[in-house]
Amino acid sequence: MKTGLTLTQVDARIAAVRENLEELVEQSAADSSAGDDDLNAARIAEQEKELAELTDLREALLRK
Repeated sequence: MKTGLTLTQVDARIAAVRENLEELVEQSAADSSAGDDDLNAARIAEQEKELAELTDLREALLRK
């Protein structure tokens, strides 16, 4: 988990990851080949993991 970030920085990163996810989902919908599906799924999973970690970090910062 990322440490040393302020709440403002975490919020900015969460917003960026959400934007990335939206773009990846749009790209995935536009791509039709099987190879692209696997790559897009891996990228989406990576961004979802990042979002979960940042959300947990945000919650921890709010509890302080």
